[in-house]
Amino acid sequence: MSGPVELLARLGASVRGGLADIGDAARLLLRLLALVPAALARFRLVADQIHFLGNHSLAIIGVSGLFVGFVLGLQGYYTLQRYGSSEALGLLVALSLVRELGPVVTALLFAGRAGTALTAEIGLMKSGEQLAAMEMMAVDPVRRVLAPRFVGGLIAMPLLAAVFSAVGVIGGWVVGVLLIGVDAGAFWSQMQGGVDVFKDVGNGVIKSVVFGLTVTFVALRQGYACRPTPEGVARATTRTVVMASLAVLGLDFVLTALMFSI
Repeated sequence: MSGPVELLARLGASVRGGLADIGDAARLLLRLLALVPAALARFRLVADQIHFLGNHSLAIIGVSGLFVGFVLGLQGYYTLQRYGSSEALGLLVALSLVRELGPVVTALLFAGRAGTALTAEIGLMKSGEQLAAMEMMAVDPVRRVLAPRFVGGLIAMPLLAAVFSAVGVIGGWVVGVLLIGVDAGAFWSQMQGGVDVFKDVGNGVIKSVVFGLTVTFVALRQGYACRPTPEGVARATTRTVVMASLAVLGLDFVLTALMFSI
């Protein structure tokens, strides 16, 4: 009987530990949301984090957006040509980017570049006992360290998604108009007439904000809760990429179902 009892005890301990982690994460998220006004009041700290998270990710976002636009231009043209609708290439590229690929791909790249940097930075501060030293000096590390980075990620992510979509549209124009020969007037007019600012662009912005909140919070949570050892920081960095990517893909399905089914 010791075998089943021990297995049941381990299962209960795992469930209890998981629920405790969820509760700690929820408390941290609520605290960070409550500290958003205080972080904005010290905008210089937030601006430094926007520069760290946004500017340092701009190169990979721009290059990725350009090549995604190239691929969309090629694949979209060959697909639309079958139905005699190659003039709608601009509309296809724009809708694909602002609705779906822009926010999602940017969030995945943001998790791989900025999210890992945040986790490693917070984890190294914890392993170096800098966070503990702040607490000894009556400085709240959540308010001073985590909140500015949280707000910086919320602001940087939608801006990066907009850059990705804009560069992707340019990439689609280069392939469709300059290389293949689609009429430039039809390319832009179809895009302008078919893309709705509130329904399409607005929903894309909402997605990018939600993804930015998710990726930034996961990165900060993993760094703040990691073991203060080099191995613990490395594992936390890996968990950030995996958990943030899965969360982005799952939330994308939920948000798309809610936005475009109502």
